[in-house]
Amino acid sequence: MFKKIIATALAGTMIFSLAACSTSTNSSSSNAPAGGDTIRIGAWEPLTGSMASGGSQIKDGYEMAKSLRPTVLGKNVELVYADNKSDKVEAANSMTRLVEKEKVVAVLGCYSSGLTIAGAAITEKAHIPLMPLATSPLVTDGNKYITRTNYQDPVAGTVMAQYAVNTLGSKKVGMLRDITSDYSIGLANYFKEAYIKATGDPNSVVITDFSAGDSNFSAQLNTLKTANVDCIFIPTTYNDAAMIAIQTKEAGINVPLMGGDSCEAPELIEIGGQAVEGFLYCSHFAAGDNPSEKTKAFLDLYAKTYPGKDVSSNTVIGFENYNLLLDAIEAVGSTDADKVNTWLHNVKDWEGVTGNITINPETGNPTKAVPINKVENGKFAYVATVTPQ
Repeated sequence: MFKKIIATALAGTMIFSLAACSTSTNSSSSNAPAGGDTIRIGAWEPLTGSMASGGSQIKDGYEMAKSLRPTVLGKNVELVYADNKSDKVEAANSMTRLVEKEKVVAVLGCYSSGLTIAGAAITEKAHIPLMPLATSPLVTDGNKYITRTNYQDPVAGTVMAQYAVNTLGSKKVGMLRDITSDYSIGLANYFKEAYIKATGDPNSVVITDFSAGDSNFSAQLNTLKTANVDCIFIPTTYNDAAMIAIQTKEAGINVPLMGGDSCEAPELIEIGGQAVEGFLYCSHFAAGDNPSEKTKAFLDLYAKTYPGKDVSSNTVIGFENYNLLLDAIEAVGSTDADKVNTWLHNVKDWEGVTGNITINPETGNPTKAVPINKVENGKFAYVATVTPQ
């Protein structure tokens, strides 16, 4: 079904404006449980707070997918939005509202590992399928009702370390790690392990720490400068990465800067400006040099739906997850949670915009190659695709 939908989009028969998309959204605080003609799906993202940019990008993907595919099993799809406000306590509270008050049949989101872990406890207990974009292995560990279509932090850390050593020729790397972030700590550890394995030198990684809310990184950067590192990996979010990049240039440190998937947001460039030129990061989507027809169709539709707006991998995965969930509901002919979840966990070679997706039935996770992008002339540009070794 998804293949037919995107082919129709390529033919140009279904074009939707951003305004049309925005009018179709609903707030979880204003919706009563729907009747038998509506299938209610939770859309659980940080729409306010420090992670709001990523949440907004994912929402774009949901809305574009819903514009193309507003029904399933002959019933209207209602996306019930719940803002987890970039806060772990509110993450649990907002998920509880979706499950207990809104009576959603499944939940899409979110992209923060810490927030997802807080909310997953609720969906797991209620046996409701959850499809997050979060990358920590802890998200799926021990959980049976979670399916992801994006790679995890161990893959991201490994790929970026291999790229630093094998392509950039790095021999000694520095890191600025946010010790208050599960994502940052985990990604830093995976990168360190892979980097040391690639170099064979246990002293080739220099780690410095900071805490969320810090704005002065001079001490950490001085440590890295003194250590004479030839590359800096910043396993944190786009806002911190941009500020660190600015201060790195101010400190006279002219080495390649790298980050993880959470650096992909327009704010990285808006905040960092010239300081983030050349900044490398792993992404979950890149059209590459030879995009598939499905990728071309998506990009064409995106340009028509959100004119003038750069596409984010968060948007692509949001789009894919919505369609994959509807394919599951269609395939089993109902919204029965166990049937839908079983179908999702046994997906094989499902053709998406990011490529073919196969889910490990034991873990709910995919195995995928990783595209690497960089900032070039104030835009995000494709660099290469790396398969973890």
